[in-house]
Amino acid sequence: MKSRNSLIRLKRFQVDEKRRQVTQIEVMIAEFERMAAELDEQILAEQKRVGISDVAHFAYPTFAKAAMQRRDNLMVSADDLRVQLDAARAALSEAVEDMKKIELIEERDHVRERAEADRVEQDHLDEVAARLSFRMA
Repeated sequence: MKSRNSLIRLKRFQVDEKRRQVTQIEVMIAEFERMAAELDEQILAEQKRVGISDVAHFAYPTFAKAAMQRRDNLMVSADDLRVQLDAARAALSEAVEDMKKIELIEERDHVRERAEADRVEQDHLDEVAARLSFRMA
């Protein structure tokens, strides 16, 4: 019984850890998207400032080109994280299922133990009732 309690605690810890991983990846994706949006704003502001929006133009600002490259890198990283997020969610789902199985087994054992205790108590009460009825007869 004690080992099963330890197993349940371990499974709960694993589920919590997987949830933290999922949350951390989600936060990182959101942060990358926010940073990319800020870079988009900076690119537009720079294009507006110099009056050139054609990337192929010889006088296109190097700051805007560099910002575009950083933005693109952030979006690639965010896409890579989405793949990791899918895997982390799948691992979380599997960990939750494992934990539920162990908890169900634990609950089933508790029900059995309660039923056995009730049966023993009923047998004892039946025995007492039989003794009382024998004495009264």
